[in-house]
Amino acid sequence: MFDLHDPASLGFDADRLARIAPFLTEAYVGPGKLPMAQLLVARDGKPVHHVNLGTMGEGREDLREDALFRIASMTKPVTSIAFMQLVEQCKVALEDPVTRVFPEFAGLSLYAGGGGSIPFMPGRTAASMRFIDLLTHMSGFTYGLQNRTNIDALYREHNFDFARRHLDSAEFVDRLAKLPLEFDPGERWNYSVSTDVLGIAVERISGQRLGDYFAEHIFGPLGMVDTAFGTNDQNHARLVDAYQYQPGKPAKLLDAGPASGLRKPGRFDSGGGGLVGTLADYHRFCAMLTGRGELDGARIIAPKTLDLMTANHLPGGADLTQLSESMFSESQNAGVGFGLGFACVIDPAKTLMPASKGEFYWGGAYSTAFFVDPVEAISMVFMTQVYPSSAYPIRRQLKTLIYSALSDSRVPA
Repeated sequence: MFDLHDPASLGFDADRLARIAPFLTEAYVGPGKLPMAQLLVARDGKPVHHVNLGTMGEGREDLREDALFRIASMTKPVTSIAFMQLVEQCKVALEDPVTRVFPEFAGLSLYAGGGGSIPFMPGRTAASMRFIDLLTHMSGFTYGLQNRTNIDALYREHNFDFARRHLDSAEFVDRLAKLPLEFDPGERWNYSVSTDVLGIAVERISGQRLGDYFAEHIFGPLGMVDTAFGTNDQNHARLVDAYQYQPGKPAKLLDAGPASGLRKPGRFDSGGGGLVGTLADYHRFCAMLTGRGELDGARIIAPKTLDLMTANHLPGGADLTQLSESMFSESQNAGVGFGLGFACVIDPAKTLMPASKGEFYWGGAYSTAFFVDPVEAISMVFMTQVYPSSAYPIRRQLKTLIYSALSDSRVPA
């Protein structure tokens, strides 16, 4: 399926790359911690190493090369790119107040107490929220899965995290607008439904449903033929089973691919986590990022726009240890900042793993992950399907294995 290039010609030690598959087999796939694993490592957008292990799921065949995965929050970078395409066209600006597109958000208040069986106490009016606050997760919104506060509990009650089946985008915004914010926009960082709101902004500004916008402006030009919100009758058999982590035990079945409701049309295209796609497709997205916004002649985003997106936008150059309120996100915190839709490495030494300054990445709740290192022109895409992604240190381990196989660094001596 992949035209693999000679690792040595692209600065990798083939024997060291060959350590990855045995490690995944012995540590994860063999013991049943992960039911399957797919990996692709590339340099300059050219694949140098591919791994395909495990099965499609419970009682199913060996893992297909063209298997479909729930990529969850790896949808967020796609939504962020889509929004920035509209910024490039001056249809919207990062500093614009979100009320320009969402009049429903006028007069949002801050949390001042209450919740659960007690009504929310009236709080003061929050500072104005800008679109950059959505991109950076500094909006004051949250996720029900954070499971920390009374506001999180209300998000779970509304099932905002899984809105596909029961809300359309207008209902999503209307319900969200009735809840208080956790903090003033721009004040702190909290992983949240911000990117779902951003996706609805793309819909309102473009006049297209989000999946249609993606298909026309990102997936079509990049040749990402298998990525969409949900599946259909033609490709549904390629959807892998999803699993739930169990401490000390093999993962248990959470959503069987053949029976999954993802075949049914959704009411809501979740810009924060709704896409289903293949390893090959997401590799093409990462190859575009490695190519500074272009792949095979298709320009998706301008190089300077991508530079802006992958720079640290946390106030004062802080990292996430200083500003994050989240119990859970798809990021390490030490030495890591946050840009416009991506986590970004600002101090490799503090991450305690091999990395380059300026590397950017994200992952999904089912333990999928990617990173792009613009200094070394390396990208990685990893697919599996176990929830939550905090279950195992697999991302750290994969980065260690990949960088330990790099024999020709492009960092000046």
